[in-house]
Amino acid sequence: MSEILSRVAPGGVSVEVPFQLVDEGLGARTDGSRPAVVRAYVPALDANAATAAVEEAERSLGHLAAFGLRPIGDLEVRPVHEEDWADAWKRHFPVLRIGRRLVIRPTWRRHTPKPDDVVLALDPGMAFGTGLHPTTRLCLVAIERWADQGHLAGARVLDVGCGSGILSLAAAKLGAAEVLGVDTDLIAAEATLANARRNRLVRKVLARRGTLPVWESPFDVVLANLIASLLQHLAGELAGALRPGGRLLASGIFKDREDEVRQAFAAAGLSLIGRTEETDWVCLEVVRPVESTEV
Repeated sequence: MSEILSRVAPGGVSVEVPFQLVDEGLGARTDGSRPAVVRAYVPALDANAATAAVEEAERSLGHLAAFGLRPIGDLEVRPVHEEDWADAWKRHFPVLRIGRRLVIRPTWRRHTPKPDDVVLALDPGMAFGTGLHPTTRLCLVAIERWADQGHLAGARVLDVGCGSGILSLAAAKLGAAEVLGVDTDLIAAEATLANARRNRLVRKVLARRGTLPVWESPFDVVLANLIASLLQHLAGELAGALRPGGRLLASGIFKDREDEVRQAFAAAGLSLIGRTEETDWVCLEVVRPVESTEV
């Protein structure tokens, strides 16, 4: 089918194979029980040429169907408008107000701030972290609350899996003295640095490709918006990155995986002090207890 359609589509052909997400969205498994979709894009400036291309494709697909290899659905034709796909997604990223005073402003939008607004200018690029996902919102609300309680004033913060740097920026603007972001994806680390420059936070926010452990430990606050399996796997390293009395904010946890994460944290010597949720997602607030000496 791809070969047939490519004869009339100079712009190329795409094959969309049905799949199921596995490993908490980090992997995919193809589903052979469902039909695949093959798309081709035919220039439509010349209506007669476009009609002829469709007719040729229909004839050739009819011949292919005669071999009885697999069922072939009807050829569907509809007009589409060309777009700059690299920028089209930006229409769906509005200015977001999260919590009492945090405002996420996409760099291509304008916003008139209120007196108490803490505005983060953000261009996520290809990195995760726009404020649209519940896990990010849960973290931002908790960071603002911790700042109001004085836990971020002058704090050293580690952002594990920093993505776009949205949590790093929030921590820095809400009082942290220094923030280090690490991510296994170089694109994410570069996005964090770029967003730090946009927000004039280059002296406070650093980022690099990497993961735990980090040699700069311990930190006053650790932010980890990951997934349940990674939080379990890294529980010991997350605890080791905290100073005694330090706080961990862990998000990206499906409700049905919460107990497993809690058990991993408890086994690492961490104590749960808070919990928030939105839809199917949970955010845990954890502390590394201050060690005491028996006299």
